[in-house]
This record gives sequence, structure tokens and C-alpha cells, in this order.
Amino acid sequence: MNAAAPLALRASALRWLWLTLLVIVVDLTSKYLADTRLSYADPVPLLPVFDLTLLYNTGAAFSFLASAGGWQRWLFVAIAVGMSAFLLHWMRRTPVTQTALATGLALVLGGALGNLFDRSVHGHVIDFISLHWSGYYFPAFNIADCAITLGTILLLIDMFFLGGNETD
Repeated sequence: MNAAAPLALRASALRWLWLTLLVIVVDLTSKYLADTRLSYADPVPLLPVFDLTLLYNTGAAFSFLASAGGWQRWLFVAIAVGMSAFLLHWMRRTPVTQTALATGLALVLGGALGNLFDRSVHGHVIDFISLHWSGYYFPAFNIADCAITLGTILLLIDMFFLGGNETD
């Protein structure tokens, strides 16, 4: 990076915002394709344990508050906006050498912003990945949810095993 770049960008995890943008683009593209090419609640089997099934989630994880009547949309939007601001602040304060932490923060931020877009624009989150085994179905999810989960795992690895001592 050139010397004219802001110090915060050169020395912080903000350098990983490209990963956040990648998550958002892949997430929104996959949701668009699912929404325009799949019929609602009509599974398209790909593997014995994996279907593409278009579903809309007006709640949070595992459809929490999905039937609350509509007010939850704006609650979840407010939470996502606040959490995104917090994650950006955390990234700015995180040294770029803490790769696991920086990557985890970028992934969680990308997933949060992808689902925030859906909730703000559509009033629901578009889910389409369905995993199941012997008649038991895991709640449908999307790429943003995968990024949030993977990012959280990296944050936990950093917290419990690396303790911020990671270096280049």
C-alpha cells in the first residue's frame, strides 16, 4: 500500500474489507438467483442431504420472532446497523497482523450487511440452502449465514487459542 494511504487502513484490519465486499456480492447474487429461479417452498434436490429450497425468514436465526407481526423487521435492522458499526470500529482498532481476528470480523460484517440488505429492502431474509438427514431438517440458511458462522468460529479461535498474539 502506498505511503499516502491513511494510517488506519495500512495498519488495521480494515484492509480486510475486500472480504466483506466479496461476501456481500456472493450472498446477494446467490439470493437473487434463488429468488428468481426457484419456486417458493418447492425443494430442488441436489444431494440426498442437500436441497435448494426458497424460503423467506421474517425473523432472526431459526425464525426467532418470525410471527411477531412486523415490528421485528425494524428491530433486526437496528441491531444489524449497530453491530455493523461496532464491527467496523473493532476492525479499525485491530492490527492487520491479527489475521484470524481480522478475517472473522470481515466475514461477520459481510454476512450481517447481506442480511441487512434483504431485511431492509424485502422485509425478510432470503434463505435457500436446506440440509436434512432421515427426515430431520436443519433450518434453511444462506451465504450470509455461512459467513457469519465461519467468522464467529474464527473469532472464537482467536479468543481461545491465539489471544491476539498472532503475527505475520
